[in-house]
Amino acid sequence: MKELLFGTAGTPSSSKGTDSISGITRVHELGLGCMELEFVRGVRMGEKTALAVRGVARKLGIRLSVHAPYYINLNAEGEKLYASRERILNSARIGYLAGAKSVVIHAAFYQGKPKQEVYFRVRNRLAEMCEELRGEGVDMTIRVETMGRHSQFGSLEDVLEITEVEGVLPCIDFSHLHALNGRNNSEEEFAQILAKVEDKLGKSGLDNMHMHVSGIEYSDKGEKNHLVFEESDFNYHALAKVLSDFNIRGMVISESPNLEIDALAIKREYESFRK
Repeated sequence: MKELLFGTAGTPSSSKGTDSISGITRVHELGLGCMELEFVRGVRMGEKTALAVRGVARKLGIRLSVHAPYYINLNAEGEKLYASRERILNSARIGYLAGAKSVVIHAAFYQGKPKQEVYFRVRNRLAEMCEELRGEGVDMTIRVETMGRHSQFGSLEDVLEITEVEGVLPCIDFSHLHALNGRNNSEEEFAQILAKVEDKLGKSGLDNMHMHVSGIEYSDKGEKNHLVFEESDFNYHALAKVLSDFNIRGMVISESPNLEIDALAIKREYESFRK
């Protein structure tokens, strides 16, 4: 990508309607540049609507991504695994029709199994799905998200290592990484995260980032709830500076409860360092 875009996880709260087209229109009115289509409760968008979404987003210059349903577990077996695969594949298919380039997933739960065993299982299943999508002509990147609980697959190391699968890239959720241990919340720590991305993926990785941010409440077990920036200790000011220092390109999606307010807040902060 040529620039860093800021947007919302779903339709902004100030939109006239709750549908995706209303959301894209409002994102454009607000001066934001992207929006994530939230399929988190299920893929309920049909092909006709997806094509209409594509047309409006393209006309207004709004870049789209998709978030697949929350309940996915590629460490499952049988019917639960089949359902997880279908949620990812259907999110990718509809997202592709809507003009999105990436589908974000919460990949797996450990369920007491060894981390290395779970890694290989997730890797192999992602490889199968990426191959299936390519065979269908669905050009979508699967983005494995860094997670905010120790029970979930999705450490920074996990999501970087699994890019060995063709068609898989990370979604870096900085708030989740902070919630894991109360660290990862300073200029130095944010820079270390981005340096690891560059070490693994090269400069091209920094030119095609997908990121989530929000205020966050956490305990010793990790993430509890998303909060607005001003009710949280999440240091978005420092993150904005580091994103500028590294000349990051891609998308920053606000998942705060006040969606567009915090999207605009971090965008303004970022732009203050670009002058």
